[in-house]
This record gives sequence, structure tokens and C-alpha cells, in this order.
Amino acid sequence: MPDTTSGRVLTTRSGRSSSSAPPRFSNATCRHRRPGSRISAAGLGRYALWLADRGYSVIHRDLVPGHVERLAAEAKAVGRVDTAVGDARNLDIEDESVDALLMLGPLYHLTHQGDRVHALREARRILRSDRMLFAAAMSRWAPRLHGVLVMRLYRQHAELAGPLEVVETTGRLPPLVPGEFSGYCHRPEELREEVTGAGFDVVELMSVEGLAFALPDLEERLAPAEDARHVLEAARDLGAIPEPLGVGPHLLVSARRRDSLRPRQRPPR
Repeated sequence: MPDTTSGRVLTTRSGRSSSSAPPRFSNATCRHRRPGSRISAAGLGRYALWLADRGYSVIHRDLVPGHVERLAAEAKAVGRVDTAVGDARNLDIEDESVDALLMLGPLYHLTHQGDRVHALREARRILRSDRMLFAAAMSRWAPRLHGVLVMRLYRQHAELAGPLEVVETTGRLPPLVPGEFSGYCHRPEELREEVTGAGFDVVELMSVEGLAFALPDLEERLAPAEDARHVLEAARDLGAIPEPLGVGPHLLVSARRRDSLRPRQRPPR
């Protein structure tokens, strides 16, 4: 686990590398941390490389050995990335040793609430006091909004109504065919309650994509600077409004570690 003068990051679940991160992610994360911080993140490996490029030292943990091997190869040119096989519920990281944690994947795949809270409490254990957690979750309505309206999966899966009813009723996303993706889809307030119950104070809960997920010409809209500004401003301004919060496929919660597991009492109105 590296310890340099330029930040520290833990990530779990590896993915393709990228030289850039989505604006919503970068804005939410970097306004709370500066290079020189020690950051712990759980999520796709591309964010590990993106952060390492910006001067942070990265600790990456993933359940899949192949993901770890791929990220290790990609990170050689960048440095500052320590990657190994690991479980978000049982991290080999010292207590109160990092300044921020990115959990961009585990909450998707842990279908039991006890496992999700366990992972969140592990995040709290390794975070220093008053430091930030950034955790992503799938929206309860992501399968219908993205799977049905965008991907039109009903054309390949005539039985789609059954799994949709299951996920929208219970949150558990069953695989459409054996071996395909399965996971858990949160309601916004459910995510807030789990994070709060694990010892954090929620600073912000937002929709990552917002309505932009439904724009088939999104890449074209982001090309001209003027159009891009309006799209990103709309995503930012609408993304934290409670009423449409669950419209986009993904949620991102920013939360600050409490010294006590007990939630702070809200002042009376």
C-alpha cells in the first residue's frame, strides 16, 4: 500500500482505463479532496488510473483476479496504484488510514442489506474522522428506464415483465438468463438510510446521469461547447432534486464519516 506525498486511493472492481472521468464524478469527488490527501476508493479501475494521473496514490481491491491483473499492467506507466484481490466487506486496510473512499460497485452486487451495511462499515473503519465516502448505487427503476426504454430488452426477452416486477418490488435484480448480471437496485431514501446507519452523515445524494441517459444523441450534444454547457448544467441542477432523484440509472451519495455510529440528532423545526 503506497504512501506518497500525493494522495491515496482504494478502488474495488476493475474496468477499462480512461484518461477522463465523468464530470459528475470528478466534481463530486475532487471538490472535497486535494492532491496530498490519502484517498480510498471502491469502483472501476479506470477511476483508479484517472486519480493516479492527478497525483493521488491508489489502493485498488477487486474480487476478480483478472481485473486486478489487467489494472496492474495498465498502471505500470502511471505508478501510485496498488491493486490486489479483495472483498469490500473485509478490507486489508489499516484503521483510519485514508482521507476519502470511492465505493463504485460493491453496493450494486451485494443483494443482502446486511452485507451492504457491513461493506459501508468497513469503509467507515478505514476512513479518518470527518473524511468523505463516495458510494454509487443502481436506481430501483434503472432496469425499466435503461433496460426497457433505452436498450429495448423486451425484444430479446419476452419474459421481461416478471424480473421487472421482482426488482421494482424487492430491489433484487435477477439475471435474465443464467450467468448474466444480477444485483441490487436502491430507492434513494433506502440508500440514504443504509449510509447513515453505517456511521456517515449524508452531504449530497444525486442522480448521476439524470435524464441524460435517455438522450440518444448525447455525444453529439456534448461536442459543441454551448450545448455541452446546457446539458451539464441541467444534469447538475436537476440531479439533487428529490422528486426526480431516482429517474437516472445510477445514484451517487457523498457522505462524511461520523465519530459515532449513532446518527446526529436533527435540530427541531
